[in-house]
Amino acid sequence: MATNRLSVSEIEAAKPRQSPYKLFDGGGLFLLVRPDGSRYWRLKYYVTGKEKLISLGVYPRTTLKKARQRRDEARDLLEGKVDPSAQRKEDKVARRNAEKNTFEAVGREWFAKRLSRGPRRIQ
Repeated sequence: MATNRLSVSEIEAAKPRQSPYKLFDGGGLFLLVRPDGSRYWRLKYYVTGKEKLISLGVYPRTTLKKARQRRDEARDLLEGKVDPSAQRKEDKVARRNAEKNTFEAVGREWFAKRLSRGPRRIQ
């Protein structure tokens, strides 16, 4: 499998066309050039015989080097029989749960419940 076929100069020279087109780097990594001129890094891979596609970032914010690094990380997951897309979803849920379980979040929830009951009367 030939990899690292793209160069920064080729990416910079890619001009928008009437319809989206792909510039392949190898290993499933490609740059999708859209008609509006935006450039998106994508990775195509297969899990249980089914083709899948994940986003790796937007060029130039995600450089060629960083996109290749992310491709290699995803390939490492695939070697361990882990779907990179499913792993991303699990990580996202874990981050959200971690944010909900902070002392501040619990305190705000408690305070909101106390306010919704209205003022307490002292007898």
